[in-house]
Amino acid sequence: MNDLSEFSARTLNGSTRTFDAYRGKVVLVVNTASECGFTPQYEGLEALSRKYRKEGLEVLGFPCNQFGAQEPGDAAEIAAFCQKNYGVSFQMFDKIEVNGSGAHPLYQWLTKSAPGILGIEAIKWNFTKFLLGRDGKVFKRYAPQTAPAGLEGDIERLLAA
Repeated sequence: MNDLSEFSARTLNGSTRTFDAYRGKVVLVVNTASECGFTPQYEGLEALSRKYRKEGLEVLGFPCNQFGAQEPGDAAEIAAFCQKNYGVSFQMFDKIEVNGSGAHPLYQWLTKSAPGILGIEAIKWNFTKFLLGRDGKVFKRYAPQTAPAGLEGDIERLLAA
């Protein structure tokens, strides 16, 4: 796979979304969880989405239960949690795996394209972030501790490109 547009995934409502729909957009991909210490980052992700959506930013959330079983719910429960607690309006996808042999193909590509510290490809925890440019290629990987607001400079730079 060469860029984001070659992938697809199932949304929380069960439909398949092809990522060709994000061609020419700046995209922020995040693995999420509802019961994590970083879960309040949903608020910051939603703020980025609302602030930059008209300029071409798309935030994509991928719930994952691989870290401390912190995303135990089904699609309906995840959607209700995100809406009720954070007013999430950005695209959320069905629960996936981000590590191991069952990792979603998107995450296999993301982790190979932008390894973490010391070249380790595996996702370390919930709310690891990948920012992609309008060309559909990975620009940068961010640690879970990086608050969404900390990405604004890079987002603005990619939106202006």
